[in-house]
Amino acid sequence: MLSVSMACLFLVVICGLAARGTLPLGVPGVYLTASLAAVIAYAVDKSAAQTGAWRTSERTLHVLALIGGWPGALIAQQVFRHKSRKPTFQFTFWATVALNCGALVWFWHLHPLT
Repeated sequence: MLSVSMACLFLVVICGLAARGTLPLGVPGVYLTASLAAVIAYAVDKSAAQTGAWRTSERTLHVLALIGGWPGALIAQQVFRHKSRKPTFQFTFWATVALNCGALVWFWHLHPLT
């Protein structure tokens, strides 16, 4: 559950920075919206995996993580016990987290509000 705590802490920090005026208010909006979409996508995919229905592609799950939904994806992986043990998926997932966080830092330094 460390990963759930990490995801929640990240979201709290992003919201706090926006409330302070350090980040644009749209930044936490993107993270929260993308995270909600990721949780829904993981839930749908888990259900489909259990029933043999059409699955959400791993590419879609990774794109959602890359655009800012990784906190929700991380929470969903633990809550639904889905995609959390597949090494190739996890490698790509953590690469998307690193790319997203790098892009956030780059954006923050390019467009400081304080």
